[in-house]
Amino acid sequence: GRIPSSFPLTQTVKRSVVLHNQRLTAVFLCRRVTMRGASTGIVYGGLKYQARSIADVKADTDHTSFLAGTLSLKEENEVHLIRLSPPGSELVCEGLFYHPNEIWDLKSCPFNPRIFSTVYTSGETYGASVWQIPELNSQSNAPQLEHLISLNEHSFKIKCVLWWPSGKHDKLISIDEGNLFLWSIDTSNKMAKVISQESVGMLHNLSGGAWDPHDRNAVAGICDSSLEFWDLRTMKKTSSIEQAHARDVDYNPKKQHLLVTAEDVSGIRLWDLRRPKCPVKELPGHAHWTWAVRHNPEYDELILSAGTDSTVNLWLAHPPGANDSIPVDSPKRPKDSLLNSYTDYEDSVYGLAWSTREPSVFASLSYDGRVVVESVKSYIRRK
Repeated sequence: GRIPSSFPLTQTVKRSVVLHNQRLTAVFLCRRVTMRGASTGIVYGGLKYQARSIADVKADTDHTSFLAGTLSLKEENEVHLIRLSPPGSELVCEGLFYHPNEIWDLKSCPFNPRIFSTVYTSGETYGASVWQIPELNSQSNAPQLEHLISLNEHSFKIKCVLWWPSGKHDKLISIDEGNLFLWSIDTSNKMAKVISQESVGMLHNLSGGAWDPHDRNAVAGICDSSLEFWDLRTMKKTSSIEQAHARDVDYNPKKQHLLVTAEDVSGIRLWDLRRPKCPVKELPGHAHWTWAVRHNPEYDELILSAGTDSTVNLWLAHPPGANDSIPVDSPKRPKDSLLNSYTDYEDSVYGLAWSTREPSVFASLSYDGRVVVESVKSYIRRK
């Protein structure tokens, strides 16, 4: 419904799902569209409502899959399980599930493809929960999500839930505006217990964070105009980066001590935590706010960013030290650059997710509910 009729339709997939206890049939459409930069993207047209949250189903080693959650104020919201067909030519909805409230954050469990977390609000109330997707089969009725755990110790507005990204771990982190919580979870027995909590104080506000994939005891938090770093063993702050007006942060998955931020004024900054006083690289970002930034899980010199200028940018940004053996003025020294801009959006882009199973593929989600899956294979350097 949101895809302009001017786009050429070369693939249409219709898949009807009768929702549980509802006399409503949802129809999902996939269209392949040509974008600027001689690339093609696949648009998923199944999200009926506004949306901000999309996640790679990292634990699904058999399929390239994503979860997307909607953000409707008046309607019952939905979580869509979306899969890329094996030829990579179409997107298929493998499951649609009701979610009771507006989804502001969604993360997939990195070791169980059926488990994910959401942060949600309903009017003045807020919460965070862990859910399980039921076993999918050929039945016509859409089964209900199984509620596993409520993270209900928060007294401030919850901003995000973090899973440790590098393997199975029985801990979760949740961040609200004033506190960081470390939980011990047992999804099999539907139990969660707060291990420790740290407050940033009444004069500061947390808005997000990232868990270091190289160190399960290290976490970064976005706090007002700085990045704060904590040791989860003591819940004490270990260091900070000042004057970092970040909206998003992501660790380099291949190299320790390196991370990237999306910032209001400065666009995109790359940092080396061993030298935190100033960034090691800066990229211009977007024409408006740069909202999200993600390192590629395999090719760490590739970085995605998304912004409120209705654009996704693909950057080539070599990690610090990668070209130290090549003189700065040498024509053989690779340069950082903007590789491509993807502009097939009519609204701000808040959601980005690389595929872990297929690192040359990413999904993006704009506020009007449009999911676009792209391949960057042509930009990957052959080693």
